[in-house]
Amino acid sequence: MHDKTTTRRRLLAGSSAVAATALAGCTGRLGVLGENGGGDDDTGDGPQTTTAGVDEDDAAATVGMVYALGGLDDRSFNDAANRGIQRARLDDGVEYTNHEPESVPEFAEVQAELAASTNPDYDLVCCVGFLQAEGLSATAPEYPDQQFMIVDSVVDADNVASYVFREHEGSFQAGHLAGLLTSSDVNLGAGATNPEETTVGFVGGVDMPLIHKFEVGFEAGVAHADEDVEVLTEYLGNFGDVQGARDIAAGMYDDGADIVYHAAGGAGVGVFQAAQASGRYAIGVDSDQSRSNPRYADVVLASMVKRVNVAVYDAATATVTDDLPAGEVVSLGLESDGVGVVYGTSLEPAIPDDVRGALSASRERIASGDIDVPSERSDTGGA
Repeated sequence: MHDKTTTRRRLLAGSSAVAATALAGCTGRLGVLGENGGGDDDTGDGPQTTTAGVDEDDAAATVGMVYALGGLDDRSFNDAANRGIQRARLDDGVEYTNHEPESVPEFAEVQAELAASTNPDYDLVCCVGFLQAEGLSATAPEYPDQQFMIVDSVVDADNVASYVFREHEGSFQAGHLAGLLTSSDVNLGAGATNPEETTVGFVGGVDMPLIHKFEVGFEAGVAHADEDVEVLTEYLGNFGDVQGARDIAAGMYDDGADIVYHAAGGAGVGVFQAAQASGRYAIGVDSDQSRSNPRYADVVLASMVKRVNVAVYDAATATVTDDLPAGEVVSLGLESDGVGVVYGTSLEPAIPDDVRGALSASRERIASGDIDVPSERSDTGGA
């Protein structure tokens, strides 16, 4: 078990609380930030590390960012987390370093290195992604005075704040949109629908419970729109094989899919490539991918945004005010705007008013509990 000196953390948290609260109130929690990255990459062996000019003497808090596999510039999950910490730096004077492990075993190594560090002395270590849970379950008890947060998983420890998302709720909205549009005549940008096919697709990354939430939520949303719409589903087996995702999506388009929704991380670019080549449409994930991948804006009808930036921002600013919900689980869904569907920047005019109205109605019913969206393959849900 390892102890850390916490004097600097407590003094800075107290002096920064009023300013942080005021700034957060002025800017709002869900503001849109720039779409990318974290600076120059270290191209040496092992985990890539980028510093953001950490100056502990002036920092309201110092945060170590440990990103999911694939690292920054994925235009999706990791970049969303990076936007959150960038905003905490701008709004609240938080300083941070970026760390990009290249394999699962490296997660625990980097977590422990940051927890043991005294230069800088990290107030918070942010662990982005469910694959970090096993390492953090071992690391957190070894450093009881170090505060951690994790995105997309729950670690049962008094010094870990666990942020999870109700991805199935946002995916229901994506499915509702796809189910309504596949039977509509849409012709804008580089794609078009074939109303006679009424088929859509889902491409998942790794076949596991977290990604199943996207799958079953999407299927439930499609059925809510039209039970006769066929849903094609296939898993890639990873989050990085762009060509593999392109091949899967191309097969779905060949089989009549008008729209394919992906939950495949950085590999999802392959779905967009296939949509352009096939003259069909896609739905992005995690970030507004019509913005983060503007070259595909002509086929990205919408994205199911998962506001990882909000989780990171909230954890960082809560650390400044010494109010991190350590030992607790924070669940973010439609009701809290933790997830949701945003229309594509170029293709928003293609969304008919009646479809927009239907999505608004289903969103309200989910938020109020009138629609119980399934989160597991064995669930039946209710619509």
